[in-house]
Amino acid sequence: MTHCFFCRRGATALFAAFAIALSTAVYAQNSAGPQPAPLPPPIVAPADTPYSGAISLVVDITNITDRVMKVHETIPVSGHALTLFYPEWLPGTHSPSGPISNLAGLVVSANGKPINWVRDRVNVFAFHIDVPQDVTTLEVNFQYLAPLKPEAGRVSSNFANLTWNAVLLYPAGHFSRRIEVSPAVRLPEGWKFACALEVKSQDGNLVQFKDTTLNTLVDSPLYAGVNYKRIDLSTGADNQVFLDIFADKPAQLEITPDELRYHRNLVIEAQKLFNSHHYDHYDFLFSLSDTVSGKGLEHHQSSEDGTRANYFTDWLAGVGGRALLAHEYAHSWNGKFRRPAGLWTPNFNLPMQNDLLWVYEGLTDYYGNVLTARSGLRTAEQSRDVIAQIAANFDISPGRTWRPLLDTTNQPIIARRDQAIWPSWQRSYDYYPESDLVWLDADTKIRELSGGKKSLDDFAKLFLGMDNGSYITETYTFDDVVAALNTVQPYDWAGFLRTRVYDLAPQTPEDGITRGGYRLIYNDNLPDWMKRVEGPRPTSFATSVGFSVKADGKIEGVWWDSPASKAGITPDMQLEGVNDQKFSIESLREAILAAAVSKQSYPIKLLLKREDQFVTVSLDYHGGPRYPHLERMEGTPDRLDAIFAPSK
Repeated sequence: MTHCFFCRRGATALFAAFAIALSTAVYAQNSAGPQPAPLPPPIVAPADTPYSGAISLVVDITNITDRVMKVHETIPVSGHALTLFYPEWLPGTHSPSGPISNLAGLVVSANGKPINWVRDRVNVFAFHIDVPQDVTTLEVNFQYLAPLKPEAGRVSSNFANLTWNAVLLYPAGHFSRRIEVSPAVRLPEGWKFACALEVKSQDGNLVQFKDTTLNTLVDSPLYAGVNYKRIDLSTGADNQVFLDIFADKPAQLEITPDELRYHRNLVIEAQKLFNSHHYDHYDFLFSLSDTVSGKGLEHHQSSEDGTRANYFTDWLAGVGGRALLAHEYAHSWNGKFRRPAGLWTPNFNLPMQNDLLWVYEGLTDYYGNVLTARSGLRTAEQSRDVIAQIAANFDISPGRTWRPLLDTTNQPIIARRDQAIWPSWQRSYDYYPESDLVWLDADTKIRELSGGKKSLDDFAKLFLGMDNGSYITETYTFDDVVAALNTVQPYDWAGFLRTRVYDLAPQTPEDGITRGGYRLIYNDNLPDWMKRVEGPRPTSFATSVGFSVKADGKIEGVWWDSPASKAGITPDMQLEGVNDQKFSIESLREAILAAAVSKQSYPIKLLLKREDQFVTVSLDYHGGPRYPHLERMEGTPDRLDAIFAPSK
């Protein structure tokens, strides 16, 4: 009995303790706790009204040694609170990638006296200034600190790429097209320059451009440097196009007659394709360098293009990247003149909506490859090899099993233009290459349905070639795309595009290849032009062992679920040896071939290094080299070669 009494007493005490704890917890949950701090007042929305007076902007880029650009702005004001923006959302990057972390030394003054500025507590791209009533002009000074390592940026001892959005602040509350700017640049002594802006005057190394609108200024970058050549690619007085080349060395500027003809053909083929142009004159701003980083960024009347130094001097080595100029040029029609509605914004600090990038970038990528073939910059066989590589890459990239093509259009915002660690699984900027296959599918479908009388070229003329001579951007929606396709060739284009872009589609979209008269195959025949790519750039063994590697052994990429990834190889490794021999690209090729033909079928033995540890990996792979190609299917129409053939 005594034992039971204490059991009951203990249970009672335990229940009481639990009740107290529960009531305490309830009290704690119901008691007053932290409340969110109030947000700062919203920044005034942009209105389609003119800003009073022109902003004077002078950028000094003479300090090439320190990679420091000095900025001086004179901004007219009318004695009230003012908010200045640093551009955040930049056309062509499709992301909030304005390099504000490189801004330093900001000083605002008026009448010789400093004025305090306060950065917005939430929007770090906004600066608030309480302007005294008697002040009519603000003086704004700061520096833009370009990356010190040229390979990480676009400034070197003999070249500079000036993007105006990086070196200015502008007033909030107005559309960018309603803000006038008077821009000028001071160059290093002896440097030459190229820019789509019209020059007003030049006094020594100080270049003053004509007044322009803020949106045109940001859309008109400047290249400057020591070694420069300008080549006229114009097709007539009404279509002036120039190739402005800047190189590390003078010899790299030399161009052969054939190379010149190919580049002139590019302009001719683009004019035939679109049957219009939307610029006063066009400049390919083209840097050839192994010092500064490469680049490709579209603008309405120019493009920023950057590639390897031997672009002209080792012509065959550049086949893979040869579509750069054609891609950016096509953007003058698709992306600049015509633009998805969600990608047009009234200023550079409102978010963009990227859901139609598969048209903006994807269709442009398709026509970049098509124009490259038609102009002779690639042969038809090389162009087929490129399509084969695109399709083969998706065949070994399982990311399509979980992420639709549409969602990759968010990648610039998600990753801030950084590369994915496992792009074959995460999916990265696939709205470029996968859209090549989608638009090839559409092109061959139109040709099939129309009996060869119509093609996607008719869509290009109708949809992108409208309003010849107009510089005013015309926006479009998904429904506009569908309507234009139906005008060219009636079909269920809405369903066609939704199943390929919006829906999850695990299978590689190869219908355009087969309808084009070819099939994707693999063999051990490495195209000659691909052999010439080796050197500082990675060599891909993706379709065999599943990784790419540079000549120095650095693993550049590993494909998800490939033999390499299953064996534990990761992109942070260094390849040191192959089958007990020092690594080289050729030794790896020989090992892959030997593992395929050996009767013993021995594995490929790799010695790798991760940080300070060495790792030995045995790749149990015996499939041999697997280089993708397109093989002709006899008895079918050769629509693919018809697409790549020069226009009549």
